[in-house]
Amino acid sequence: MTKSLNAPLPFDQLAKAIEARRSVYGYISGLRLDRAAPGEAWSSLPYRPVFVGDTETGVLHGGVVTAMLDESCGMAVQLALDGTRSIATLDLRIDYQKPATPGLDIKAHSLCYRVTRSIAFVRSAAYQESEDDPVATATACFMVGANRTNMLTDERVHDGPPPALEAPEDPTSPFANSPFARCLGIRIGEDDTLVMPFSPKIIGNPMLPAIHGGMTGAFLETTAIVGVTRELGALAPPKPIGLTINYLRSGRALDSYARVSIVKQGRRVVAFEAQAWQDNPAKPIASAFGHFMLRKTPDADEE
Repeated sequence: MTKSLNAPLPFDQLAKAIEARRSVYGYISGLRLDRAAPGEAWSSLPYRPVFVGDTETGVLHGGVVTAMLDESCGMAVQLALDGTRSIATLDLRIDYQKPATPGLDIKAHSLCYRVTRSIAFVRSAAYQESEDDPVATATACFMVGANRTNMLTDERVHDGPPPALEAPEDPTSPFANSPFARCLGIRIGEDDTLVMPFSPKIIGNPMLPAIHGGMTGAFLETTAIVGVTRELGALAPPKPIGLTINYLRSGRALDSYARVSIVKQGRRVVAFEAQAWQDNPAKPIASAFGHFMLRKTPDADEE
């Protein structure tokens, strides 16, 4: 029998519910809640070849880190509440400190440091060997009581085996060297618009269902990398510096589309904006603003 939405959960039960009822993507990615305290979550994500963004370097796709931080921040918010209300990401800012070392797991420590009646504020760090040497840091805002669904009170706990995370080989694809982009099924559509087909593995909230916010962020980042590389005629993909994602509407069980535009181009740094939508370009589900560092050339001066 489903618990009442108005029945607060004792902390130990709350932590167990969060671990058992994560997002679909969080579950199949292998993300674990290793330790919990009121308003704090320590999590880990095992390294998997499918998470790689560039096979030439073995470095993880930035979207993998984005999705992990999004979910880890969400767990910290839930641990600051009592399990009676749903949450949804409003915005998420990622600052990439350094590339993740290939082959190593990633860990995250997230802290929900303030909760108001409607908004929760979080900061987080993703790292590998030491929290003092982060791969990326994040700040985020979540809406509290975002909708009438609440995964923590749903009796279903990931029924059946999870969808597999696989990256089919495709040597002719523009994502031939990006297993994670191939895993998400991202392709180039008409007018150079990128397409991310809906699939069960990218679900965040299974009760709506809604696309995982981290997957939308990964899609926008991939769109920006492809678009900027193509528009500038760069010889190699740029390096992400920072990315701010604003979530405007729930991503429904539909294909998503995205496009990027360059806001400012310097010799070393490019500022960009990207938008993702589904059935109506005038109603985006998310937008992103960020900066890339271009690959160094002999006569380039950093801005």
